[in-house]
Amino acid sequence: ASSHRDRAVSHRKQSQQQHPAAAVMAHALCSVLAAAYVPAMKPLNARVAPMQHASPVMMASDATKVGAATLAAALVLSGAAQSALAGPFTRSDIASLTYDQIKGTGLANTCPKVEGSGGTITLSGGKNYKIDELCLEPTSFAILEEKLTKSGLVTEAVPTKVTTRQTYVLTGIEGDLTQEGGKLKFTEKDGIDYAPTTVQLPGGERVPFLFTVKSLVATSDSSNIAEGTKFTGKFMVPSYRTGLFLDPKGRGMVTGYDQAVALPALQAGDDSSLFKENNKKFDVGTGSLELKVTTVNAELGEIGGVFVQKQPSDTDLGSKQPKEVLLKGEWFATVQ
Repeated sequence: ASSHRDRAVSHRKQSQQQHPAAAVMAHALCSVLAAAYVPAMKPLNARVAPMQHASPVMMASDATKVGAATLAAALVLSGAAQSALAGPFTRSDIASLTYDQIKGTGLANTCPKVEGSGGTITLSGGKNYKIDELCLEPTSFAILEEKLTKSGLVTEAVPTKVTTRQTYVLTGIEGDLTQEGGKLKFTEKDGIDYAPTTVQLPGGERVPFLFTVKSLVATSDSSNIAEGTKFTGKFMVPSYRTGLFLDPKGRGMVTGYDQAVALPALQAGDDSSLFKENNKKFDVGTGSLELKVTTVNAELGEIGGVFVQKQPSDTDLGSKQPKEVLLKGEWFATVQ
């Protein structure tokens, strides 16, 4: 043990001789660490009291902006798990947030809310108007199924669970708004008007469908837009999959095999049992939509409310019978 101690002492002396600056720094560090264990001494009455740290100074306008942005970001982050908790915010609130504050919070999958309320939007005949920034946010997904009961065949809405990530809100939709025969007519033209979505039934079956309002033509029940105004109309529902899609057996509509490769003998015989599976087609269905206005801001031209939509589900390029999907939720738009 003494030999090990002697070698350590000689090695420390050699290091101090070779690196004198390092030795001085090490000595100073040891002094600081030793002083940390000494209890703090209270200053005498005759001495000057220690100076207090000054609080940071910020302009009132900057503090207001930073506070608003921080509050909005905190509200967003508190509801990152569910989109319903992330909002709703007004258009001005969302415009004040940066991309980093919105990213990963679910706020992009929500619709804005009308800022304030009150008034009626009056549209003059002969002028061109448009509905812009139309946003549809479904909050309830159900599948309509027929069940046999004692009173007969009854259609029941079976609640489902969304398995799609938070990318199913339609937004940025715009179109013409005209006045015809004392009523308003909205014709959808462009925007993010479709979103592939999948829901799961309680039994585990998954139902894919294309949530959309393509080519929507909706008519109102009045000539002005006020609280209680309703728009009803129909729209086109394109196929969930396109012609380039190949099924697990390599069959497609415009490419791929004509039939399952493992069953070539059916080509010479009767393949009626697999006709729908082999004969792929692009199905186009029809859906219906009803919008009800519950909030109006005539000064900003903002309107919002609730909607009910019914549309067919995916047919797997014609091989399956579509199911009826019932959606309910909230919507927002501006009138220009």
